[in-house]
Amino acid sequence: MLDIENLAVEYRQRSGVVTAVRDVNLTLGTGEAVGLVGESGCGKSTLALALLRHNGPGGAISAGRIRYRGEDIAGFGSERLRRLRGGKIAMVYQEPTAALNPSLRLAAQLAEVVAAHEDVSQAAVRERVLTALGEVHLPDSSRILRSYPHQLSGGEQQRAVIAMALLGRPELLVLDEPTTALDATVEAAIVGLLGELRRRYRMAMLFISHNLGLVREVCDRVLIMYAGGIVEAGTTTGVLTAPQHPYTRGLLACVPAPGARRSERPLMAIRGQPPTPGAMPPGCAFAARCDHALIGLCDRREPALTPLPDRPEHAVRCLRLAEIGSGPASPPAAHPSPAPPGEEFLRLTDVRKHYRAATALGGWRRERGARPLQAVDGVSFVVRRGETVALVGESGSGKSTLARVILGIETASAGEVHFRGEAVGTMPVGRRRPEQRGALQIVFQNPDQTLNPSLTVGHQIARAVRKLSTVRGAAEVARRVAALLAMVRLPPDLADRLPAQLSGGQRQRVSIARALAGDPALVVADEPVSALDVSVQAAIVALLDDIQRRHATGLVFISHDLALVRYLADHVVVMYGGRVMEQGPSEQVFTPPHHPYTEALLAALPLADPAWRERRAALHDDAHRRDGGCPFAARCRRQIGEKCRTERPPVQRAGAHRIACHIPLAELRLHAPALDRGPG
Repeated sequence: MLDIENLAVEYRQRSGVVTAVRDVNLTLGTGEAVGLVGESGCGKSTLALALLRHNGPGGAISAGRIRYRGEDIAGFGSERLRRLRGGKIAMVYQEPTAALNPSLRLAAQLAEVVAAHEDVSQAAVRERVLTALGEVHLPDSSRILRSYPHQLSGGEQQRAVIAMALLGRPELLVLDEPTTALDATVEAAIVGLLGELRRRYRMAMLFISHNLGLVREVCDRVLIMYAGGIVEAGTTTGVLTAPQHPYTRGLLACVPAPGARRSERPLMAIRGQPPTPGAMPPGCAFAARCDHALIGLCDRREPALTPLPDRPEHAVRCLRLAEIGSGPASPPAAHPSPAPPGEEFLRLTDVRKHYRAATALGGWRRERGARPLQAVDGVSFVVRRGETVALVGESGSGKSTLARVILGIETASAGEVHFRGEAVGTMPVGRRRPEQRGALQIVFQNPDQTLNPSLTVGHQIARAVRKLSTVRGAAEVARRVAALLAMVRLPPDLADRLPAQLSGGQRQRVSIARALAGDPALVVADEPVSALDVSVQAAIVALLDDIQRRHATGLVFISHDLALVRYLADHVVVMYGGRVMEQGPSEQVFTPPHHPYTEALLAALPLADPAWRERRAALHDDAHRRDGGCPFAARCRRQIGEKCRTERPPVQRAGAHRIACHIPLAELRLHAPALDRGPG
């Protein structure tokens, strides 16, 4: 169906011509799925857009060919391109809110796709739209069609975008990081949906991702891309089982191994940064970051993509492949176990946070009998010095609301929050003492939304130093800023740069440095790595771990990535619908007995290691129940009757391990572990 031969894509800029994609070869057959993996900036999205000749006014295919059904798309006129785009080849973008028009209801946006490609009646259009919504398993289609994009959940938005792509009945579906911002359970549902659609329509897929676990589940073959070129290609199982290129091995070393702790297998970030397209080094593009590179060889000769002698379907671009050897890289040396947690300094007891229901005009409903929204409903746990407590759950489970209550951004509606023995739960941040504000800090998910784009990095860290610490005087503040930058492993000259001049990983490090300005006793990290490449993610996680080891800082780590939580956390709190479903020491939460919700989260993990089993069936998407019985009852595969829906479940204890469930612990222990080794 698709044949890409020696493709190069260039962009003309004021500084000159920049090659973003170089010498790429790719074939894709009917019904086949191929994964494209690499760090940000390696050319994955540029390659995808080139399939549609959609690289913008400055971009152009400078060499090679893209043949679709045997025809070179370079010869397509505007009308044939219009029919190709969204018709024969459709694309699903990373961020659904960027692909959906916020001012139009979904009905108008979906109908527009059919009208653009076919001349059919309104009745036929509506029938096609309803069929597409059914294919992506969107329930209550009438509500979806009359909704604006912001009125849908993230999973519903992404399914609507996939339905929009399917309306043109494409033969090839290009997916550019389609699940990056989604919960693991929603991600599992989307991946299952893609597999179902592929089997039903024999549709080919080009799946772009930096998540090797997802690629393992979706794709037949995988291409590893670096600095605009392919450095390794082969079957998905072959590449993930026996990676040959040092870059592929580096990516796999950045991913937490299932079941591994930080003291057993520390994450190893790839050192350095990828070269920019306009400043490609001579020789191998990866040489500056490669532990196997030889001066005088790798920095002078550019390697070719060469098939392995015993596996011609597996090709590698490396000059020293024979010397490096085959098979997975050896694991890094284990770190010493962290020191046991110290004294208790944060205690939450039956904390509740509710909101009155808002009207469409932004006011508050005051109808008699109207129930408030219980965002957090009776949460209790303790954080000790040097301890990492993870808050786990899907979006809307109350994790971030609870974090805001701890920090004083919100106040508790009921219950108690004690910090160093002092009640602060009803004390807003403006009323807290400076030392209390400095001792409790947060690192947000997206540094772009928390750093002022018009102020230098140094200015923003210095402001935090003056606000949160006792350091005074320009010289002392400057020394403290330099020390904080060094603490997060950034050079001091970055203080003079604006946030836009830094990479995503560097901006997140700046956010961490700013949070450390007042020597906090506790840092709340709210999804700090979910939007980052695996190599940057590994570096940030290693940084948080190192800071905690050296300063005995407490850490509340909010995440939906259970593999990362298993790696980092000492204690895990699993939340759903504002309540705690399960909590306890990490070792106990990750082994049976599991709460059915915890089991579902673990089963949704995408695992890159083929030695571990495939995921189970994904959860269906239902609203949380916030009154009466168990909030998870409507989605639970193990519910045991009416009392699950009407009676609040008891908290059952097995030592420090607690599970809120009507199912007896003895029965929960009978279920097999959600994560185990074995055939997929």
